[in-house]
Amino acid sequence: MAPEIIIAVITAASVLGAAVVAAIPALLATLKRTRTAVENQGEETRAVTLDALDAVGSRLEARFNARIDDLRDDIDDVREDVSRVREWQAAHDAEHLIIGRTYPRGDA
Repeated sequence: MAPEIIIAVITAASVLGAAVVAAIPALLATLKRTRTAVENQGEETRAVTLDALDAVGSRLEARFNARIDDLRDDIDDVREDVSRVREWQAAHDAEHLIIGRTYPRGDA
């Protein structure tokens, strides 16, 4: 190989090496900014996700409590109906006692 080619290859390698060495601090700074930005976005995403989960939990709790209240109202209505039927049965049994007949209920 001619000395000019060897000098050109050495010069190209040294220029390339200098460019890589000069680019390393800029590359590290860019990576650090990117990492910081990603971490910040992760924190924001985590906060938004937790807020959304809290909202969903609150809605579910409200719906669940509403269902429980509806069920309690239904149970109260059934109890009132049973109470009215028992009152009617007592009155009906009293009427039969007044008339003098026995009313076969099947439980005597």
